[in-house]
Formats: sequence, C-alpha cells, structure tokens
Amino acid sequence: MSVGDLCAKAKYASFSFSSSATEQKNRVLSRLKELLFINEEELLRANALDSERAKAAGKGAAYLDRLALSPARIRQMAEGLDAIIALPDPVGEIVESVIRPNGLKIDRVRAPLGVIGIIFEARPNVAVDAAALCIKSGNGVILRGSRDSTESVGRLVGLIRQALMDTGLSPDIVGLIEGADRALTVEMLRQEKFIDVVIPRGGEELKKVVLANAVMPVIASSGGNCHMYIASDADKDMAIRLAINAKCSRPSTCNALETLLIDREFGTEYIKEMLASLYAAGVEIRGTKEILSLSGADCEIKEADEEEFYREYDDLIIKVKAVSGIQEAIDHINKYGTRHSDAIVTSDQKKAEKFMREVDSAAVYVNASTRFTDGFEFGLGAEMGISTQKLHVRGPIGLRELTSVKYTVTGNGQIRQ
Repeated sequence: MSVGDLCAKAKYASFSFSSSATEQKNRVLSRLKELLFINEEELLRANALDSERAKAAGKGAAYLDRLALSPARIRQMAEGLDAIIALPDPVGEIVESVIRPNGLKIDRVRAPLGVIGIIFEARPNVAVDAAALCIKSGNGVILRGSRDSTESVGRLVGLIRQALMDTGLSPDIVGLIEGADRALTVEMLRQEKFIDVVIPRGGEELKKVVLANAVMPVIASSGGNCHMYIASDADKDMAIRLAINAKCSRPSTCNALETLLIDREFGTEYIKEMLASLYAAGVEIRGTKEILSLSGADCEIKEADEEEFYREYDDLIIKVKAVSGIQEAIDHINKYGTRHSDAIVTSDQKKAEKFMREVDSAAVYVNASTRFTDGFEFGLGAEMGISTQKLHVRGPIGLRELTSVKYTVTGNGQIRQ
C-alpha cells in the first residue's frame, strides 16, 4: 500500500472514530494491554533481532539501551496504558460557554486534531505510547519508526491494530509506514491532505529533516541539553545527590542532565568533591580550562571548548563550568540550552523565583532532578514527546495537548442584521 493510501485510510477512519465513546476507547487500550502480555515472548524475540542488527551496525550503548525491550519495559508499557485509561477523556469537554445578548449559546469544545503523524527513533515503546494517546484523544495516527526498530515496531503495531479489530473498530485508525527508504519519510511529510500535524520524536537531525520537509504543522519534540545550576547557598549533599540522579539514572533520555554549572563561591574543594562523586558514578567529565585544573588522581577531566557546550550526549558524559552568580548561569542556559529542562539547587527563594522567571525552558526545576520531565511523572499517563516550542503546546505532550477546540453555536432562528 502506498504512503498516500495508508494516510487516506487513517483520515477517513478518523472521522467516525472522533465521536467514539470513552468506554469504547478504553476497551481498546485494555485489550492492547492483554495482547502485550500474551505476546511478550514474540515481542522479545523480535526486539532481539533489532538489537543484534543495531549492534552489528556499530550503534553505541546508549542507543542500544533506547532500542531494547525487556519484560520490565513491557510492564511499563502496560502501566502506561492503565494510566491513560484512568485519565478523563478530553474530547467533548466544554472549555468555555457564553450566551450572547442575541440569545446565541457559544461553546468552546475540545475536539481531536484529526490524524497525527509520529516519526520516532530507536524506542519501540513509542509506538504503543503514541497510539494509545491518539486513541484515547480520538485521533488517527500514522507511525514511522527507525530502520533499527523495524521488527519490534511491526509487531507492536500489529497488536494495536488487532486490539482495534477485537473491539469493533477499524484498524485503519493506526497506520505504519514500513520500509528502510528515507524517501518514504519525506513522502509522509507531504501528506497534508490527510495528516493534520506531525510530531518528530528523536534527536536534532530528525527534527531538522521534519521541519525542512513537512508541509503540515509540526510540534517539535527535540532533544535536551539540560542544565543544573548549583547556587552558592545550595545544600551541598542535596546538590550532589540531584546531579548524580539527573545524569546517571538513565543517561540516554532527553531529560538527563548534560551540563553542570557550579557557583565559584563554593571554592575548589567542594567543586572537586562534586566532580569526584560524578566520576565515581562512572561519568566522564569534560570541563573548561578552569575545571580542567582540578583534575587529579580521583577525577580525570577532559577539556571542553565552547562548541562542546551546545552538545547533547545521551550518555554518561557531562560538561562542567564554574560561574559567578545566578545571572551568568541563566545567561549560559539561555544561550546553550535547548529549551527543554533546567534546574537550580538553592535555599534562596528569591534566586529560585528569578531562575523560574528568566530561564526560557519548557520545564524549570527548583531543588529537583530534571529526570521528572515525563508525561507519566507529570500525571499525564504517557506522552507523545516533550515539546520545546511555544505553539501549540510546550512541555510533555499528553492527552489534552492532542486536542484542539472548536466552537459550537446554538440558536433559535437568529439572523445577523
């Protein structure tokens, strides 16, 4: 089937699906959860094939981690489905209602976007998260995974389509564009007649390709060069604990810490203690010449030039710089960051408020790890990605963010004079 035909089928199926009852949509997700567990061994075998090919192609450990499925990750997908089922259905919610002097009743009502195109790299679980969010929000979806996840994504989408059929709905609501040819992705991005919005979920290169070729609106879900600033009044033990968690708990994610800024007022001894703690946790440290001078037997440091501070590693590597005060930290973040997730560790409420006001990012943290920027952690059930743009959504893209509003106007014969 051609890309155009696949997209057209999803569009036509979405018209009737948009008015599906909440109970019916939840039944689809419940059935999908059952199918994940029934087919767990098959999913793991398919993923093993993908992982073997990616490893043979020389992919790094962080990439292989993103690609991998395991019984635990399948359980996480199932838990994500439960969370989405438990969320209120946004479709049909009256956002605002007014009665005009002429008697017209005007409601602003939440409605599905239509058909959403999702292009994603490596993580096969995105297929389930994306399809589940689209189904619950009444949207059709066209999925395009990476060539490295072909087997895993193919099996998962097959289960999603089976769940739709098993509950009396058209499987065409969810489509998958298969094939390694990159021209297929560009062709997908030309289907503005059938796809209402596209969301890229991956690194900066994917984002650039989508923005350069899409003729429909794009919700940019880019990577994260996330920062943490340790203010001069921070609790020292808390700062070390937060930095290690933000960097090490899962370094391949877009909300992992990539750049650490430490106030010079702490002095070299504490900075050395922080660096040694990160190094002991297995983190490779890259720093300015000032930081490089602190290298010793307990902590090896590599020099980082200015261009390095724009980089996102998705690995156990971190950039470190000393700064003089909160304003230098804010200026650095706004220059080098990707508007994703940035944190301050401080005991000063005024510094916290200044940081929250002036750092231009989708999620700004005070005394907490950046690793919480996640739809599940934010109570959204799951997410389509983390939007780093300002229209039409910013931050985790959950159910509400996959709807728009339309006006319904009820009268009793009014005409405009």
